[in-house]
Amino acid sequence: MDIGFIPALAAFAFVSSITPGPNNLMLMASGANFGFRRTLPHMFGVAMGFTFMLVLVGAGLSEVFDRYPISYTILKAFSVVYLLWLAWKIANAAPPKSAKAEGRPFSFLQAAGFQWVNPKAWAMSLTAFTVYAPSQSLGATFAVAAVFGLVNLPSIASWTVLGQELRRLLKSPRHLRAFNITMAALLVASLYPLLLT
Repeated sequence: MDIGFIPALAAFAFVSSITPGPNNLMLMASGANFGFRRTLPHMFGVAMGFTFMLVLVGAGLSEVFDRYPISYTILKAFSVVYLLWLAWKIANAAPPKSAKAEGRPFSFLQAAGFQWVNPKAWAMSLTAFTVYAPSQSLGATFAVAAVFGLVNLPSIASWTVLGQELRRLLKSPRHLRAFNITMAALLVASLYPLLLT
């Protein structure tokens, strides 16, 4: 198998994984509200859920969009509604002292399932195979998934760490509420590219 595409793919994986998007904004908000340790299932759910998604997209799932364009429109509509609901939940998250009683971070399965309605995850996976992978062979599919698997987890972990560090500055409920509203607004703003397509 030709592996010459891997350096370019790794660069794309890093840039697309480290830049702001729904996963990273939610992980930063979770780090700020719940801390790093309680956000670990969310982080691993994102990393493993996205890697699994890549394998399925590489195995031919992307052809569904080519054959049935309405499926992409339905996915977009569902993604917008779900992300708006998540933004509302983030904006109304409990303050740190009551977070354990009233709120909880995403579970592993919730975070893994979220990848299927995350517009950035779809854009990343479709671009990885249409631009960087030389073929849709099984070897290329697993190579793409492996590269993203190695790059994605440290990238998203940095957002959780950033959120945890911000938690030290968000001691008052008023400051945390302002932070959560800002994160919710940024999550809504992340829908802008999706609405243009």
